[in-house]
Amino acid sequence: MLGKLLRTHLRPYVGWLVLIVILQLVATLANLLLPSLNATIIDEGVSQGDTQVVLRTGGTMLMVSAGQILCQIIAVFFGARTAMAFGRDVRASLFGRVLSFSAREVNGFGAPSLITRNTNDVVQVQMLVMLSCTMMIGAPIMMVGGVVMALREDVGLSWLIAVAVAILALSVGFIVSRMSPHFRVMQTRIDVVNRVLREQITGIRVVRAFVREPHERDRFDRANGDLTHTATIAGRWMATMFPVVMLMMNLSSVAVLWFGASRIADGKLEVGSMTAYLSYLVQILMSVMMASFMLVLLPRASVCADRIGEVLETESSVVLPSDGITQTDPVARIEFDHVEFSYPGADAPVLSDVTFTAEAGRTTAIIGSTGAGKTTLLSLIPRLFDTTGGEVRVNGIPVTDLDANTLWDQLGLVPQKAYLFSGTIASNLRYGNPDATDEELWDALTVAQADDFVREKPEGLQTPIAQGGTNVSGGQRQRLAIARALVAQPGIYLFDDSFSALDVGTDARLRAALTERTRQACVIIVAQRVSTIRHADQIIVLEDGEIVGLGTHDELLDSCPTYRGIVESQLEAGAQR
Repeated sequence: MLGKLLRTHLRPYVGWLVLIVILQLVATLANLLLPSLNATIIDEGVSQGDTQVVLRTGGTMLMVSAGQILCQIIAVFFGARTAMAFGRDVRASLFGRVLSFSAREVNGFGAPSLITRNTNDVVQVQMLVMLSCTMMIGAPIMMVGGVVMALREDVGLSWLIAVAVAILALSVGFIVSRMSPHFRVMQTRIDVVNRVLREQITGIRVVRAFVREPHERDRFDRANGDLTHTATIAGRWMATMFPVVMLMMNLSSVAVLWFGASRIADGKLEVGSMTAYLSYLVQILMSVMMASFMLVLLPRASVCADRIGEVLETESSVVLPSDGITQTDPVARIEFDHVEFSYPGADAPVLSDVTFTAEAGRTTAIIGSTGAGKTTLLSLIPRLFDTTGGEVRVNGIPVTDLDANTLWDQLGLVPQKAYLFSGTIASNLRYGNPDATDEELWDALTVAQADDFVREKPEGLQTPIAQGGTNVSGGQRQRLAIARALVAQPGIYLFDDSFSALDVGTDARLRAALTERTRQACVIIVAQRVSTIRHADQIIVLEDGEIVGLGTHDELLDSCPTYRGIVESQLEAGAQR
């Protein structure tokens, strides 16, 4: 997967990569030339007492060094740019893929894992690209060139290179094979730490309400300890690599001096040539060390690339039409025709044989016990899920045939858990209609019974909103979410238990104002309270995913035992209060 990811996202930067290779080649060749020039200074200049050779060759070394430095700087610059651009493109691809996912795929991966894959995992692969551009390209050139130049100086010591490189390669290979499994486990445990931390931050009020801080602290400590244990094992193996490389480098240097001295004594080798040979051996082993450093990063980057690839290669279960219908009847109408829905691997369907029609200018309410399938039913209209049987139609057209933007432009969804984005009240209200004026925002706030608390804020519409809307109450968050849907002025309103956090008085005023505003629209309300839906034009009673009642409030009291039981239980609860 790593190779495929690199090929796909580095293709636009082939020109930069070619330039980097050329610059690294020139810099490496310059670096290989320096020991040979140094040998010339020793053998032909110093030993012969020829100052001109020293000065002339020394000047050449300065120019070669300057060229090497310049090429290296430019190569590192373009290498860093390539790596950063690669990381940017991978993150964009991941983000785009996640946006295309239905709720099924998002729940399958989990939000903490998706965040880790788009941050930590991308950074690991990006680091591999950057170091490959700055180090790995030059390493094989240095190794091959070093061997050639060393053999030019003296063939008799060539066996030292073969022995040193072989032992070092085997040692590094063994260490890398021990590290790889731990890197895979480590990325999974990073997911766990992120998940636990996310849950604790999101549910901090619940944690404190039940005085569970010690339990949550222990839970985090376990996840953190598991990650630390795995990272420590991988780190120990990683730390072993560099002493091994340095040990081999120093032993090789001693061996060159030992065996080279006898060859000098026999007149088979010059002092300068031995010095150059030693330099080339060090360069060869340095290139092996650089390659070994890359091998340290490679297992973890490979694991991260696999995790990134899992997301990029996962197709959404909701397939958007490539040539969807863009023209529909302006009068909104929703039809459920023998709809069924099952989650993968579930023993029983969540919805079975659901059939009804919601007309424009009428309010359709859905009620039922917890787990009856109300939210799932509502989610089928905007295609957060797709049906596994039957058909959902908008204005007579199956939602699977409608252009996605055409469908979503007609919908104003207020989810069960009202979510606000970080920004201001105005930026959140304009989420569905960026061109809405301040007057339109205030009008929507008035209908949603939210204008009073917004006017009390010194900044008004520019009042800051924290991520998730955590700096406003639950009721205020719901009313702002309702106002956001009103600003979009859709033809279809979907309210998923959107009045649960409101007191009875505010609920009644809001529903009265909504009736006037949504008179021409198709309105579907999921609710738990009978008082919220008793005046709806039709009420659908769900039980175990099936419709067991359909009619008005009075009709259902006479014909539907399930509905009558819900009403009686709420009346008894109200009387007890």
